[in-house]
Amino acid sequence: MVNGRALKQKHVSRWWWMAALGVVVSGCRTTGSAAREEPQAKVPKQELHFDAVTVTADLELDKLNDEELFAGGTSAFAANDFQQAARYFGRLVDFFPDSRHRRAALYNAGLAHQRLKEWEEAGHRFSELSDPTRGQGDALDAAFRVAEVDYHLERYEQASKLLGIIAAREDLPLNRRLEAQVQQGICQLESGSPETAEVTLRKALSTYDALEDKGEVDDYFPAQAHFFIGELYRLHYDGVKLDPAKGADKLAQDLNYKAELLLSAQGHYLRSIRVGNGYWATAAGTQIGSLYENLYEHMVNSPAPAELDASEAEIYRQELRKKIRVLLTKSINIYERTLETAERIGSQSTFVDRTRESLAKVKALLLADAEGEPASAAPSSEREPHT
Repeated sequence: MVNGRALKQKHVSRWWWMAALGVVVSGCRTTGSAAREEPQAKVPKQELHFDAVTVTADLELDKLNDEELFAGGTSAFAANDFQQAARYFGRLVDFFPDSRHRRAALYNAGLAHQRLKEWEEAGHRFSELSDPTRGQGDALDAAFRVAEVDYHLERYEQASKLLGIIAAREDLPLNRRLEAQVQQGICQLESGSPETAEVTLRKALSTYDALEDKGEVDDYFPAQAHFFIGELYRLHYDGVKLDPAKGADKLAQDLNYKAELLLSAQGHYLRSIRVGNGYWATAAGTQIGSLYENLYEHMVNSPAPAELDASEAEIYRQELRKKIRVLLTKSINIYERTLETAERIGSQSTFVDRTRESLAKVKALLLADAEGEPASAAPSSEREPHT
């Protein structure tokens, strides 16, 4: 959800708890003895019980001071060895509470766990540093990271509440408030509140549209907002089912409504592309192409309404084929333009890979459709009118 920020170089990330060695001391027994010349008296057995003790140890790092741990963690993070980075930074944070590197180590320990998708451990580190109400610098960044952790752990309402606190802070630059507001809208959508999400996202876009200098904010966030409003309409589109059993009139009505929702979703995806952020432009182009591909699949797999006789059903299928070719052609055009944009800006993402795969699939479908066209089909002017 949240776009990643670089490793804090002032202070480095710390890692999680060292290997735990459980040592339980129990059942110790002491006995006494009398003088040699006296017969030994029987001393009652005594058992002393102690609470269980968990000892944390990392013998390899045990002799390193905080400066050495900081350097080791920084080097490991730079080498993308996030397990080692978390280990070094975790040791620093847990055993050197007064170190001048501790705050940065705390943040970057969270980053290391995040890269490893160890969300609970990341949240534990970020939470200690996070201050969504008054925080600046690392404390503010950590608050965003806590929200991201909650998102990945599907604690959407919790993330939305935290982001709402940040978005309402008048002391923050507009870019950070807009970032919080857009991400809040996404969490609201994921939590099953699409109407609330749309209000939040449109409010963020209104703020962006009112800016005289659009360069005041990162184009990532308005592009992301448009993309997710497009997603809202795509979800509505998915909810409309085409059922020929309901009759030709109802099928035509539902098909028209589904097409309207497709165009509404497409409109917001196109606005996302126009903002100019490479990542979301590629993502939006992929979604537009997939919408046309999806509508094609619905239409081609939908049987003719039962009320049509054989002649009417044949005409229905012929008209459907015409519309299907249009959808496939539009999908191909969108996919090709998306790939051209991605190549021009050097974008590499899962969306780019999906687009290449989808383009090949749709081209194959269009070719198969063309080969399946009846060779003896008469020109439309020579066909008898259907009444």
